[in-house]
Amino acid sequence: MTGAQRRTAALIAALLSLALAACTPEPAPTPTPTGFASEEEAFAAAEATLRAYVEATNSIKIEDPVTFEPLLALTTGDQKSFDKKRLAQYHADDYSVSGTTLVTAVQRGEWLPADGTTTLLACLDVSDVDVMDASGASIVDDDRPAQQSLTFSFDDLAGRLLVSSIAGSDGTNACSG
Repeated sequence: MTGAQRRTAALIAALLSLALAACTPEPAPTPTPTGFASEEEAFAAAEATLRAYVEATNSIKIEDPVTFEPLLALTTGDQKSFDKKRLAQYHADDYSVSGTTLVTAVQRGEWLPADGTTTLLACLDVSDVDVMDASGASIVDDDRPAQQSLTFSFDDLAGRLLVSSIAGSDGTNACSG
């Protein structure tokens, strides 16, 4: 190869490397230990899980334990134990459930990426829901509020948020305003 050919090859190589460098995309946001690149992603995943949990609850037929599985698949830890025990007891006692729970509001709680936890405040309308015993009598308290303000906690398990607990909201009412 002559000197001119070497210079031309070197120039082409330099131009190609500059062209390739210019086409290199910006690096994607680095995911946190929870697998979410941003707070927005974490809260969106938590809300999707919350809505799937409510939908799974609405689909349960107490007489058919197979219908419990979609709900239990969305839970972990204490919440999974609680739901399993409650549903098994309702089934054993020959209870029935009617009506539909509606999510009427969702507010962001906390996102703690280092802990792998996220919380949401939710307002659930349970005015249409009734639980009846084997004789058909309602077991729902007459003074149960139609709107329930609850805190949903989620644990990140391998990039998937699962409901780890549901409790009454302390101080914040997701149903007001």
